[in-house]
Amino acid sequence: MATDYRFALVTGASSGIGAAFARTIPETTDLLLTGRDSERLVALREELSVGERTVESIPADLTREGDRRALIDKAQALEIDLLINNAGMGQFGAVLENDPQGEVDTVQVNCTAVVDLAVNLLPGMIDRERLAGRRAGLINVSSTFAVQPIPYVATYAASKAFVQSWTEALAEELRHQPVDVLALCPGATRTGMAERAGLRGSIPFAGDPEDVAREALGALGRCTVHVSGAASRAALTPYFLPRRIAAGGLGAVMGFFSRVGTRRT
Repeated sequence: MATDYRFALVTGASSGIGAAFARTIPETTDLLLTGRDSERLVALREELSVGERTVESIPADLTREGDRRALIDKAQALEIDLLINNAGMGQFGAVLENDPQGEVDTVQVNCTAVVDLAVNLLPGMIDRERLAGRRAGLINVSSTFAVQPIPYVATYAASKAFVQSWTEALAEELRHQPVDVLALCPGATRTGMAERAGLRGSIPFAGDPEDVAREALGALGRCTVHVSGAASRAALTPYFLPRRIAAGGLGAVMGFFSRVGTRRT
């Protein structure tokens, strides 16, 4: 990691990439782990509690506002300086044939929870790190599916497109603040998510969650968008590079008008 963080919050930590993040973060960083599977969270907490390290867990269903509020309160009390918005869900199949609540929940977890946690936790993170002369960190897990509409995972792909665009814009807004922001775009990864989404069979050429987490932590502070996997990165760089350039230019223009409007009010 570019910075030695003191306390990290990892969502969706009970399995997959979230559990990989928890295991990959150095033992010098304390952890707050959350997910829906309380038994797995307890097991992971016990596994990672070494020496004087503090590892806390709080079960949460991020579709529920009350659970998000409790998680935000806990993270604020622990004064986290690294937020990893990893939790995600989705359904495979035609939108109108899928469970309607599942489609709504996909947006709640993949979009609403990401924004809710970030906008409530980042101000305190930034203020503390400015006073300490350090930098905070934010990783939002997007997807290579974010680059285009994909039928039969329509809501999932659209939700990840939101995360991708929002994170890139947020990074530009915060470029002069003591916080590093990263949009992580994993390709196919060996997790249980595909099975939970209703996709049968193994995904060919799927990557390892530990590799995804390790790449992301290494990229934080060095770039704004990281696509995991060399092949996917080579294929998508021509897509993301013009976006980054455009975001920088638009950020300068919109930032100017924002400052002018603030002075006038």
